[in-house]
Amino acid sequence: MLFCAIFTTMISILEGTADLSYIISFALAGAIVAYVFAPFLIRFLYYFHIIKGPKTELSRLGSHAYKSTTPVMGGLIVVITVALITYFFNWNRSFTYVPIGVMIISAALGAIDDLMNIYGSERRSRKLGHIMNLIRIHKDWTMRLWYAITLPWSAFKRMSVWFGSRTSKGVFVHEKLILQFIAGAVAAWWIFTKLGPAWHYIYIPFLTNGFDLGWIIIPVIIFIVMFTANAVNIADGMDGLAGGMALTTFMALSILSWINGFGELAILNATVAGALVAYTYFNIKPARFMMGDVGSLGLGALLAVNALAIGELIPLIFLGFMFYVEALSVIIQVASRYILGRKVFKMAPIHHHFELKGWTEEKTVMRFWVVHFIFVVFGFWLALH
Repeated sequence: MLFCAIFTTMISILEGTADLSYIISFALAGAIVAYVFAPFLIRFLYYFHIIKGPKTELSRLGSHAYKSTTPVMGGLIVVITVALITYFFNWNRSFTYVPIGVMIISAALGAIDDLMNIYGSERRSRKLGHIMNLIRIHKDWTMRLWYAITLPWSAFKRMSVWFGSRTSKGVFVHEKLILQFIAGAVAAWWIFTKLGPAWHYIYIPFLTNGFDLGWIIIPVIIFIVMFTANAVNIADGMDGLAGGMALTTFMALSILSWINGFGELAILNATVAGALVAYTYFNIKPARFMMGDVGSLGLGALLAVNALAIGELIPLIFLGFMFYVEALSVIIQVASRYILGRKVFKMAPIHHHFELKGWTEEKTVMRFWVVHFIFVVFGFWLALH
């Protein structure tokens, strides 16, 4: 009866303006659909053995040993639930079809990476020193010229490896960045050309007038979408961590969307929050599945697009605070290792640093939840000014 009542309410939204009760009904529907879907997904993942296996960089963390037999791609529970409910009950060419499209593009990239890491063969790329030698000694002068012309691209590919995991399978980092750039470009095109001149501004809390960036807003949007997607992906390293923090963020974003008058986006964010309730339920230690790149990249991109679509660029810094801290910890660690020759953290991302200091996984996750919640509330408060 409850399920029927919720969907009756959802259908009624097609005939009127969304209010808070409609938005809550979508959150409940997202949770129910995801809960119903979860057992089937779990059986599917175990049946096809969609498991990445142990990570060499986590071998010294004994608490992670059981995760070598835990399936990945659990984020499908959120991506599929949100996509279906939005398509059937909240499809709006002005506000929802592009965010869903960006989410699907990013999730598809993550799914390819997840599957290649499991079923793919070893992939190798030439080291920069090898390419430099080929420029000097290759018998074919046209190949020497080609290697010289493409040397900056080769250098970029090698540098991007610094930020990747220690696996020779899966999508290379530079390949991910290209596809994420496409997803970010789609979001930037939509916001810049379709939503109107008001979205060319950056609005600072407590200031009446924003700053018109003009076309510069396009690379800003692309960067934010790419960085946020990777930040959520990096944070997906402990049971319940990414799901619990994303749940808080999307709940706040849903209310902000409603306050700002974006009913369709409020409903979309509420649907994500509801689906995340079910995901986090099954992801709490010991997890039945892990989010995988399919979920983290999709949700990260969707978070950025939805926050930018309602004009909350500055509050987004705090709405995704711990995700960005996780990403920055990796950047700091890599820069320190290659520039200064030493590490700042015991291990990056930073949640593993605290684990190596003696915190249990449960303590780390729950403390990160609390800190993230505080900054989300602060970001929410900023957005109201």
